[in-house]
Amino acid sequence: MRFDQLKRRQFITLLGGAAAWPLVARAQQRERIRRIGVLMSFAADDVTGQTRIAAFLQGLHQLGWTDHNMRPEIRWGAGDPEQYRRYATELVALKSDIILAGGGSVVPSLMQATRTVPIVFAQVADPVGAAFHRYSSTRPGGNATGFAAFEFGLSVKWLELLKQIAPGVTRAAILRDPARTSGAGQLAPIQTAAPSLGMEVSPVNIRDAGEIERGVTAFARSSNGGMIVTGSALANVHRDLVVTLAARHKLPAVYFERFFVNGGGLASYGPDYVDQYRQAAGYVDRILKGEKLADLPVQAPTKFELVINLKTAKALGLDIPATVLARADEVIE
Repeated sequence: MRFDQLKRRQFITLLGGAAAWPLVARAQQRERIRRIGVLMSFAADDVTGQTRIAAFLQGLHQLGWTDHNMRPEIRWGAGDPEQYRRYATELVALKSDIILAGGGSVVPSLMQATRTVPIVFAQVADPVGAAFHRYSSTRPGGNATGFAAFEFGLSVKWLELLKQIAPGVTRAAILRDPARTSGAGQLAPIQTAAPSLGMEVSPVNIRDAGEIERGVTAFARSSNGGMIVTGSALANVHRDLVVTLAARHKLPAVYFERFFVNGGGLASYGPDYVDQYRQAAGYVDRILKGEKLADLPVQAPTKFELVINLKTAKALGLDIPATVLARADEVIE
């Protein structure tokens, strides 16, 4: 073969390869690893938090996200505002493409750390009232959207449920986090509804374990008492102590989450939060694939569950009405 023919053939081969370069580049771009930050309000060894993260990651896998195209960066705040701030800054510094916020208590720290990285939240009480986005639930105007835990009016149902399962209760301790707007937001409807149910309510702050124990113990010195535990990260962190105190002082108690009842609490009514994390995976997928966050409205929960612990009811000397048992999604014998 002549030298000039060889050069011509090499040039054609190189040209053909060059024509393929954009295709290779596009393939590589499609498969680039997206960094998904996660900030949870739970402690790292909390089984409930782990279950919710597992549901989120499973949802992503079902939508085609694998180790080849995503890298989750998971941080656990354990109910500590200082850790929320530190991890929020860290996740932004890692150049996360998007961040999942597990709980309303972590969202403010994330929004202080970034106004540009998209944030998808789950289990957040009243995100509109908390100003987690600027305009409305239907057209988020900031960099956050997601799934609301409940509207504050749900807290009245906890009071009604307490009265139904323990008619002799005339006083209720309302455990709430005073540092969160949701603490006051959940308390107010209970205070409004209490007189019509013949109830008096007493707020008990839960900033730390000592405060919880002192507050519940002081409340329990008088008779005919019961307890409502409103939604907060601190209630999650201290749930074993709260359930123990309710049993020690023989206080019928209604909780916002089923894991209290699984751990020995009397009754709970609230959203299916595992389902919210699966749905959050769908929002993360849609945003990473190019949809605008402003086109993804905040969604209210659609699945609620009532859980009753009959063993605890027996220990308290309570007969759960048949009408309540008939509505229960799960009864723990």
